[in-house]
Amino acid sequence: MKSQAITDYGQPLTLVESETPKPTGSQILLKVTHCGVCHSDVHIHDGHFDMGGDNKLDVRAGRKLPFTLGHEIEGEVVAIGPDVTDVKVGDHRVAYPWIGCGDCPTCNRGEEQLCNKPQNLGIQVAGGYATHAIVPHQRYLLDYTGIKDGLAATYMCSGLTAYGAMKKLDISDEERVLVVGLGGVGMMGLQFAKAMFKQAPLGADVDDQKLQAAQGAGAHQVYNPKDPEALKKLLADTNGGVPAVVDFVGSEASLKFAMGSVRKGGQVVIVGLFGGGFSMPIPLFPMRAISIGGSYVGSLGETHEMMELVKAGKIDPIPVEERPLDAASKSLDDLRKGGIMGRVVLKP
Repeated sequence: MKSQAITDYGQPLTLVESETPKPTGSQILLKVTHCGVCHSDVHIHDGHFDMGGDNKLDVRAGRKLPFTLGHEIEGEVVAIGPDVTDVKVGDHRVAYPWIGCGDCPTCNRGEEQLCNKPQNLGIQVAGGYATHAIVPHQRYLLDYTGIKDGLAATYMCSGLTAYGAMKKLDISDEERVLVVGLGGVGMMGLQFAKAMFKQAPLGADVDDQKLQAAQGAGAHQVYNPKDPEALKKLLADTNGGVPAVVDFVGSEASLKFAMGSVRKGGQVVIVGLFGGGFSMPIPLFPMRAISIGGSYVGSLGETHEMMELVKAGKIDPIPVEERPLDAASKSLDDLRKGGIMGRVVLKP
């Protein structure tokens, strides 16, 4: 098998050839047909996350090099272990990558994505920037019949992240959620907000092209935070602020705009991992009665719920650009520069 792997953090990925693994026990071997390129891959490739104030969270430990990134995996089953009963060779599936230890209270309540001993595909164990990938159990494989090839892969992180964040919101029928950041995940968030709430969502981004795309995708109104009048206009348009904001960027600037946009008693959910620091005087938390929280992808159960929405035709597809596997490094660089509309998927 071939893979584009990290051999040195922060350096271009390297083509690595190795023996194709043979599945044992409950394992399944996928021949990868598509694998999405996610912004979190950029941070892992760099080896750190920006924590603000020149501080960095080092994430190089616990990962043996060469390492294969890629957690939005779609493929064909080409071999199965002897304990596999519900999947057969020739099936086309997407892989839920957010796998836990399977034996802790978090995993036992169905929230493997929050396990403290994760075994996530493409993050702790080898992923899909490759011709083949091993999935540990058939329960992590989902049928995507009716969803376009390539697009299906993006729902395993981009889609699930958006859906999981929107599920945390409490929106009344007359109010609108604000989506901050309209890249691949943010555009997914826009689509799920349209499907899950009565009123069309609002959007914000510093890229006018992305704002135009969001309006074309159904945003009720859009705002560019670089415009000094944008926040004032949003507050006027919403009679004092929105009840909930989902920040799909996670930068100091995006969170500042999100915090300024939310009304008293509202919610801010942070999804993006761009990085930076945040502080607010403690008395303002009770005085504004706001809730600030994070959302990390979603559970396996939520993934099944999300896929039913998609199969029912309630989620418009985001733009997907297919690139060859050897364009993996370039794709990571393009994401660093913020130059990708929608989602890039690698096609080995």
